[in-house]
Amino acid sequence: MQQELIPHLFRTEFRKITAVLCRSLGIEHIEAAEDIASETFLSALESWTYKGIPENPTAWLYTVAKNKARNHITRTKLFTTKIVPGLKHDLSEKEEIEIDLSDQNITDSQLKMLFAICHPSISTESQIGLSLRILCGFGIDEIATAFLTNRETINKRLFRAREKLRLENVQIEFPGAADINDRLETVLRTLYLLFSEGYYSESQDEVLREDLCLEAMRLTNLLIENEQTNQPIVNALLSLMCFHSSRFAARRNAKGEMVLYHHQDESLWNQELINKGIYFLHEASSGNTISKYHLEAGIAYWHTIKADTSEKWENILQLYNKLLVIEYSPIAALNRTFALSKARGRQEAITEAEKLNLSENQYYFTLLGELYLGLNNEAAKRNFNQALSLARTQADRQAIQSKLDKL
Repeated sequence: MQQELIPHLFRTEFRKITAVLCRSLGIEHIEAAEDIASETFLSALESWTYKGIPENPTAWLYTVAKNKARNHITRTKLFTTKIVPGLKHDLSEKEEIEIDLSDQNITDSQLKMLFAICHPSISTESQIGLSLRILCGFGIDEIATAFLTNRETINKRLFRAREKLRLENVQIEFPGAADINDRLETVLRTLYLLFSEGYYSESQDEVLREDLCLEAMRLTNLLIENEQTNQPIVNALLSLMCFHSSRFAARRNAKGEMVLYHHQDESLWNQELINKGIYFLHEASSGNTISKYHLEAGIAYWHTIKADTSEKWENILQLYNKLLVIEYSPIAALNRTFALSKARGRQEAITEAEKLNLSENQYYFTLLGELYLGLNNEAAKRNFNQALSLARTQADRQAIQSKLDKL
């Protein structure tokens, strides 16, 4: 029981404790907040092993975290040099320092930390890394796996990011009305990339991949629950995430191999998530601005309709055309060629795809191989071989090899 409970509570409560402590101590003490949260779980492991699990484990963690935070503040003289002047307390009163771990303050702290972490002074990778650590409760090893790197690299990256936030004196607060839209754009980009890190990850850890997507959705939902950030563009992003997540179970087979869209088992699609995606897309339809998230959500919506009709693929094609005007991306251009092949025929799609010349992208050659199948099998074989040489995972290599074997 304890072996399962502590890891579960670490994932759900570490982020809450850390966010509240960061807000209480200030951005310059992010590392101290993380340490206190980590020490709280170490205490739980030591205490619960001998004394048993308390009646309310979460309340126990919160109490210990509060006590450790108070001890830290007293020990480092933060109480007299930072907290007291800011709160105008009188030392002689000997008041207890309040660490508010109520549900409302946890939500409020996480939302404000999201804006602080997504500060333009630090790199996108660092924003995602800090979000995973502080707001999602991921361990260093898990973050390293998500970025396909090692824990030393992640530790250095997070250290530099914390230092930058400290030097910039970034405040853990909601941006003013004049800045909210600019800052919100950065936050949404980080959440979009966090979701993509999970959805398109080449990690073999299937649980981690899905967890990344779920955490991105949870944080986006925090924005929707707040009146100031419940904007059409945020609803569009959450809609996009819901549609993509609905096909999670169908994207890989039992061997872990990627299953292309037209081979997916529709019965594995999550209809509840599709319905949520439709709801948020409807909520996103107000206003006069169409963002890339609106267009990508529209494309993802049409992909939840399995019927292989020319109307469907023409709609997807036109949405891709608009998306590439707003924000060009080689991957979006590549995906457009598949829609083009379904709407206008493979020969036209091959011509457009070869113009892209994405020579370092395995999916580019995999798509070309698929497009050439039956039209020019030698060209198909040549492209599949190139895709095989670029494939990063064993599952992808096996899937491409099976296509070559059939040829």
